[in-house]
Amino acid sequence: MSSAPPKGWARWLYSGALYTLSPLIWRRVWREQVPTHPRLERLGHVPESADPTLWLHAASVGEVIAARPLIEALRRRYPAHKLVVTTMTATGAERVEALFKGEVIHHFVPLDFPGAARRFVNTLAPELAIFFETELWPNLLEACHRRGVPVAVVNGRLSARAMRGYRRLGALMANALAKVDWLAAKSSEDAERFRELGMPGERLDVVGSLKFDIDVDDRMSGESEHLRASFGPRPVWIAASTHPGEDEQVLMAHRRVRERYPDALLILVPRHPQRFDDVAELCRERGEQLALRSRSEPVQDKTTVYLGDTMGELMRLYGTADVAFVGGSLVPVGGHNLLEPAILGVPVLSGPELANFSDVAEVLRSADALVDVSDAEALGEAVSALLAAPDERRRRGEAAKAAVMAQRGALVRTLAGLAKLLPGDAETPLPDGVNH
Repeated sequence: MSSAPPKGWARWLYSGALYTLSPLIWRRVWREQVPTHPRLERLGHVPESADPTLWLHAASVGEVIAARPLIEALRRRYPAHKLVVTTMTATGAERVEALFKGEVIHHFVPLDFPGAARRFVNTLAPELAIFFETELWPNLLEACHRRGVPVAVVNGRLSARAMRGYRRLGALMANALAKVDWLAAKSSEDAERFRELGMPGERLDVVGSLKFDIDVDDRMSGESEHLRASFGPRPVWIAASTHPGEDEQVLMAHRRVRERYPDALLILVPRHPQRFDDVAELCRERGEQLALRSRSEPVQDKTTVYLGDTMGELMRLYGTADVAFVGGSLVPVGGHNLLEPAILGVPVLSGPELANFSDVAEVLRSADALVDVSDAEALGEAVSALLAAPDERRRRGEAAKAAVMAQRGALVRTLAGLAKLLPGDAETPLPDGVNH
């Protein structure tokens, strides 16, 4: 008699653990909500639709921004399909609604309980499920498999740190990856880690990072120029996507910059909207003369800090700056999107904590387009040095933009792979002459 464990045992244990922890999970979810979405979405209750549907899941703000080129391309290629985008976080939901303004449907992804996952997939009935980066939810994947929904994981990334955690869940992850029909990895290193976890090699391709297929809106560029003109002829630098413990360092750096450039303006953009008021108060406590973007307060000669306390305007604000520091990198967060200032030709600075964007950082470093700083003092010195050297600033900005442009192409390769899972459904040709 065989003593092998029953098929799917790891997922059963995982589901049992979720049920055990459900009071804690639900308490957190209860707070993470937006008024336009019923909380029952978290249990898979979504409206039925007679339209053919594509479903893309992106965890939060960063993933939504990275997925934007793909979402827009899917809308163009499959105009007869309804496109549903799910997120885990409320800030992700707000970003979807800000970016696409009703052109896609947003729901919260259900919690990964077996019943909620089945209810969601059966009601939505997508013709294709697309999971962005490392969103591998075992019960959602199982529900797709049972209903016969093809599953793709795109822009697949798996850091060495994440790999160590997933390896401890080897049987569970192998079972989940067995339900994936195609995985498009960002790099050969990511592909190898997925393969070690159990992803079948014949369903795994390296396509590059979709993050590099970022586009610049011409209208937004014009708005940036208009806003910059309103600041007057003064040095301007931006610190974006900052976190607690980082805002303090940025303000220290700004004080150092203003010792050399008294009229320098800092645009400070906290990562999370719930921190806007706290950061405004911090600026006032530090003696800064503050203007708030949310109140349309003008930047005057005496203004030292312009607080970007709005959502969906980061690229517009990046476009006004001479130098850009990308936050989440002077504190142990893992960094944020270095490509947004880079594609605009703005010199990019970052702290050392870049686990989530190590691939992008390496591309920019190789092009001598990324300035690494270790603390507030180094940040202040680096900003001051670049403000003092317009030719060097221009060179680094041009190198950053060229490095991004050279890495483009993952979008075309991803669309070609997805087309194989939806034979005959595409209604517009693939870009650049790529066929399937």
